[in-house]
Amino acid sequence: MVRKLIYLVRHGDIGLEKEKRFIGQSDLPLSTLGREQAILLKKIFSRVPIDNIYCSDLLRAQQTAEIIASAHPIIPTTCAELRELHMGVWEGKSFAEIKAKYPEEFKERGKDIVNYRPPKGESFSDCYGRVKPVFEYLSESVETTILIVGHAGVNRVILCHVLGIPLENVFRLEQNYGCVNLITKEGLKNRLKYCNYIINRDLYRMD
Repeated sequence: MVRKLIYLVRHGDIGLEKEKRFIGQSDLPLSTLGREQAILLKKIFSRVPIDNIYCSDLLRAQQTAEIIASAHPIIPTTCAELRELHMGVWEGKSFAEIKAKYPEEFKERGKDIVNYRPPKGESFSDCYGRVKPVFEYLSESVETTILIVGHAGVNRVILCHVLGIPLENVFRLEQNYGCVNLITKEGLKNRLKYCNYIINRDLYRMD
């Protein structure tokens, strides 16, 4: 039985430093650090025989995918379904701003992280509904090794699906900028081999 390898990567840093903001589908580019992280990913994946690369169509994911792909004869395929969770009117605002302007809504989201939708936005359940089908389609393709560049929320949804755990656990799964997850598929079984691996900048390897 052929074993399929699916590398699930989060895009590089976008320059927000430590301020927590709801970025969602705001179309931000990689920061200088983010480009450095993507170059480190390129160095690692230059040694991996990848059949194809797929990414969200948001700029930060596309830029990460293009840098990785430059080590291969591959042009990344963009998928709108892999966009980050849409945060509606909360997009671009800091957590502090939302707590001040929408205190009750912020509390409601904390009580029901799976189903709560910010005004004009998506819930994690909505995100799961659009991400799961495209992930399953890619995981069932004839390609044996693929790389997907997504976002923190999207990756967490995929990982919950692979692990068979409820979406209530999305924030128990860390997804740092530029991290790598490896999912293997044999027959109908998906297995998570490693999660949130970070490239060691000095040794150009995964810790």
